[in-house]
Amino acid sequence: MDNKYLVIIPTYNEIQNIEAVCARVFSLPSHFHILVVDDGSPDGTAQKVMELQTLYGDKLQLAQRAQKSGLGTAYIHGFKYALQQGYEYIFEMDCDFSHNPEDLEKLLYTCQNEGYDVCVGSRYVNNLINVVNWPIERVLLSFFASKYVKFITGMPIFDSTAGFICYHHKVLKTMILDDIRFVGYGFQIETKFNAWKYGFNIKEIPIIFTDRAAGESKMSKNIIWEAIFGVIKLKIYSYFGDYKVHNT
Repeated sequence: MDNKYLVIIPTYNEIQNIEAVCARVFSLPSHFHILVVDDGSPDGTAQKVMELQTLYGDKLQLAQRAQKSGLGTAYIHGFKYALQQGYEYIFEMDCDFSHNPEDLEKLLYTCQNEGYDVCVGSRYVNNLINVVNWPIERVLLSFFASKYVKFITGMPIFDSTAGFICYHHKVLKTMILDDIRFVGYGFQIETKFNAWKYGFNIKEIPIIFTDRAAGESKMSKNIIWEAIFGVIKLKIYSYFGDYKVHNT
């Protein structure tokens, strides 16, 4: 494969953002590919992606699922596709411009040139808060949820629920993707926790997280609380897990 970089973008009702986010990603110097995993968006997001495929060709791929099935399962679907297609670096990114597409280059550089296996675009690295346009109660809930996760699990990550990530393919090949339990934002905690337990090198770099300007947020306080309470189970299960790196 000529291209080694795949950005996975889960979508549900992102018709207002998908065209612009694709244009921004494809304008970057590293020539990323995109896989959109759409969960049956009734607003026509998938149809818009198909229109864009006539412009971008094989650089833009679409996986259509019948219904909204959770962020985690969307990413797992994308991870399996990326591994099957032989991509070397696989990225998670939101479609709503809360993640700046230009920061993909920083994530890639950290893994490719500094030798890290995972790079996390962090809102809270070194306890600094880099969030724009969120109400203060949401910022505090997210910030202290990550501190709680750090305390319970012991993993040295400040922003455990971050969804802007670069993985080297060997990390995803090592994880047993079908055994990942969380399907909501707890998925982000579980994958980072697994990568850390397997001994992969993880680095957080600061990003500016900006709340979406168009479309409706999929986040809710219930999603965050579910992730928080699931962390205890995650820690307990880890005592019985096999975190030996086999064939990568």
